[in-house]
Amino acid sequence: MNATPRAVPAHEDRQPRGRFLRMPDVAAAVGLSAPTINRMHRSGDFPPKVRIGAQAVGWWESEIEAWKASRGRVVNHA
Repeated sequence: MNATPRAVPAHEDRQPRGRFLRMPDVAAAVGLSAPTINRMHRSGDFPPKVRIGAQAVGWWESEIEAWKASRGRVVNHA
């Protein structure tokens, strides 16, 4: 069964995890476009969004960093 990922309200997640990152910061941090991040989120291949306002979501910086670390090292072909 494929459960649809959902945004987790910030008040449901009581563990301190640093600061929130909004989409432009997340995109810059991971080197992916917003549509790619959204597609990966919907398929469960990206950390969950956290609702931080009525119409605002973000990601815990620590979860983005952990996700990046789990992806392995990127080889620089420059």
